[in-house]
Amino acid sequence: MIPEIEKAPLGEIKQLQEKRLIEQLAYLQQHSPYYRQMFEREGIDVSEIKTIEDLQKIPVTEKNDLQQFNDDFYSVPMNQIIDYATTSGTLGNPVTFGLTDKDLDRLAYNEAISFACAGIKKGDVVQLMTTMDRRFMAGLAYFLGLRKLGAGIIRVGAGIPELQWDSILKYNPKYLIAVPSFLLKLIEYAEKNDIDYKASSVKGVICIGESLRTQDFEESLLAAKITKKWPVKLFSTYASTEMSTAFTECEAQHGGHEHPELIITEVLDDNNQPVVEGEAGELTITTLGVEGVPLLRFKTGDIVRLHKEPCSCGRNTLRVGPVIGRKQHMIKYKGTTLYPPVMHDLLTYFEEVHSHVIEISTNDLGTDEILIKIATNDPTKELLARIKDHFRAKLRVAPKVEVVPMTELKKILFPPMSRKPVTFIDKR
Repeated sequence: MIPEIEKAPLGEIKQLQEKRLIEQLAYLQQHSPYYRQMFEREGIDVSEIKTIEDLQKIPVTEKNDLQQFNDDFYSVPMNQIIDYATTSGTLGNPVTFGLTDKDLDRLAYNEAISFACAGIKKGDVVQLMTTMDRRFMAGLAYFLGLRKLGAGIIRVGAGIPELQWDSILKYNPKYLIAVPSFLLKLIEYAEKNDIDYKASSVKGVICIGESLRTQDFEESLLAAKITKKWPVKLFSTYASTEMSTAFTECEAQHGGHEHPELIITEVLDDNNQPVVEGEAGELTITTLGVEGVPLLRFKTGDIVRLHKEPCSCGRNTLRVGPVIGRKQHMIKYKGTTLYPPVMHDLLTYFEEVHSHVIEISTNDLGTDEILIKIATNDPTKELLARIKDHFRAKLRVAPKVEVVPMTELKKILFPPMSRKPVTFIDKR
């Protein structure tokens, strides 16, 4: 199920995107209060924006614009909104997105071709290990995409290893959709309860929320820890509520493929200029075909690299590399630039560390301070020394590490109303 446009020559892909861009700009001019006001304020004639390069004439949209003027981004009457989703609030207050019937069809199409990219086919059985409630768009998107693809769906939801294994052993899913670190809990439960997980029906996992690859597309420590015990194929997928589009790995596992019929992708520097090819910058997206809350040049806050060389799977679309980190989460520590994902991955190296939280604050000198709180059954000075040595070896710096009781850490990890564990706290 590869859309023909994704195998087309690059010139043809660009031509389609520019046709969709012109249509989207006309739609925004007519229906979006926020963008209509912005075009008027900036003196922009949308009829003069005809190419992807012309997008640079338009100011970017930031997360705080969405937070401050949420209602002005709605481009349809509220009686046409049939589903409401909110962002997770990782970079501030959550933002509400309303989806029309057409938007839900688009969401289903996006996920269907994304899952097909990872190898899921009609008739395959897939176990969904994420929530569909709490206004969480991703869980609904996965369900709609699998349904459109013609796959069987086991809606187990998040957590509860015992229930997950009951379902796996009863319904024999070929694929799982899960947060990768939860797979370690599944393995641990299976080992304690004499479940032969290596002989199970599961052949692949679509992984969300945590990185599986280094910038060189080698396995992250987390991915290696999983596959060393459970030889399943892990596929990374990257998406957000704002973009209503996913970038999912194919079998080559060299970045998540763009769906050019649904989105235009830019990577910008701090001055909102395109980075030199191959350099890292902030992922900036323009949604195509969204009715309810369409976005134009929206800066996601995620630092990534784009990869444009041909892919062995036959798609000619550009690919988004592993997220390096959130721009607002960048840490300057003792002269070294760090992002939380690499620290999270390094901590998975230690079997003794059951859970952790990274806290960033500002010290008396006005510089960044890192405190890692861990829960462990081995609260020894030797373990803390090994963690610090490992950080020095990999990152050249060692943060402060503190052991706390699991009960205390759980209160930090799972605050009320949170849809996912909070493993990074920025107190700066």
